[in-house]
Amino acid sequence: MSCKFVNSVLSFEGELTARNLPKLMVEASSLIGKNKPSMIDLAGVQAIDSAGVAYLDQIQIQFASKGILLLKGSTPETQAVIDTFTSLKLPLPIPVAKIGFFESIGSSVIEAYESMYKAALLASEIYYWSFVGLFNHKGQRKGSLIQQAALLGSQALPIVALLSFIIGFILSLQSAVQLRNFGANVFIADLLAVTMVREMGPMMTAIIIAGRSGSAIASEIATMQVTEEIDALKMMALSPIRYIVVPKFHAISVVMPILVAFSIMVGMIGGGIIALGYLGLSLETFLKRSIEIITLKDLVVSMGKSVVFAWVIVIIGSYFGFQVKGGAEGVGKATTASVVASIFAVIVLDAMFSLLYL
Repeated sequence: MSCKFVNSVLSFEGELTARNLPKLMVEASSLIGKNKPSMIDLAGVQAIDSAGVAYLDQIQIQFASKGILLLKGSTPETQAVIDTFTSLKLPLPIPVAKIGFFESIGSSVIEAYESMYKAALLASEIYYWSFVGLFNHKGQRKGSLIQQAALLGSQALPIVALLSFIIGFILSLQSAVQLRNFGANVFIADLLAVTMVREMGPMMTAIIIAGRSGSAIASEIATMQVTEEIDALKMMALSPIRYIVVPKFHAISVVMPILVAFSIMVGMIGGGIIALGYLGLSLETFLKRSIEIITLKDLVVSMGKSVVFAWVIVIIGSYFGFQVKGGAEGVGKATTASVVASIFAVIVLDAMFSLLYL
C-alpha cells in the first residue's frame, strides 16, 4: 500500500485495510503536512475495509474547514464499502439545550404536581374499593385478609415489642434522673403514660411498620409491575387495586391499632422497671397514676393516629410500586423511596396531630 501527492490530488494504491494503515498514515501525513489536498483518488485501491473508510473520513473531516474534499475514481465495490461504513452521512446529534434555573424550578413544580395528582387518584381508588370491599368481596382472593393480617401484624410483634420496651426503658431512665432531683418520683408514671400513649407508641410503631411492611408492599407491587403481572390481572378483568392493595389496606387498618396498644403496654413495662427499681415506686402507685392520667381523648387520638399512619403507609407503598420502571434496579429504587417517604409522612402527620390535639 502506498500513496502519492500530485497537483493537490492525494492518490492511494493497493489495499486500504487495517493491516496497512499504520505505515500508510505516517506516509500520508508527511505528504499532506504542508499542502492541502483538494481531491482523493481511489482508482488504485484494490481493497478497503471499515478501518480504511474510517481513515478516509478522518482526512475529510480534517480538511473540511478549509474547503470541499472530494473522492474520485473508486470502483463500485470500493464505493459500496465506503457507503456502508462511512460516518459522514450520519445525522448530527442535536445538542441538548442547557436547562436554566427557572426552567428547572418550573419542571420540578410540574413533576411534583403530577406526582401529587397520581397519588391522590390512587388514594381515591383505594378508599373507594376498600369501602366497596367491605360489602362485596368479588375480585379478592379468598382468605387474603387473614393472610395479610398475619404478614403485616403478627410477624411484626417481636420487633415492635423489642423496640417499644427499649424506648420505654430509656425514656424512664433519662426522666428519672431529673425527677429524682426534685423529689417528683411519682410523676414518672404520668410522663411515661402520656408519652407512650399519645406520641411514642403510635409513631414508633408506624415507623417500624413503614420500614418493615411498607417496603414489602412496595417491592411486591413493583415486582409484579416489572414482571407484567399487573397487566395480566387487567387482561383478566381484575382490578389490581382491588386484588392486591385492598386486602393489605383492610388488614393493616385492623392490626395497626392492636400493634400500637401492644407497643404502649410493652413500653410501660420497660418504664415500670425503672420506676419500681430505680425510683422505688410501688406497683400499685405506678399503675394507679398511669391509669388516672390517661383520658378517653388520649386513647381516641392514639388509635386514630395509628389508623391514619397505616393508611398512609399502604398508599405510599402502593404508589411507588405502581410507578416503578425498569428491572431489578427500579424495584430497589421504588422500595427505598417508599420507605423514606412513608417515614417522612408519618413524622409530619404526627407533628400535625400534636398541634391539633394538644
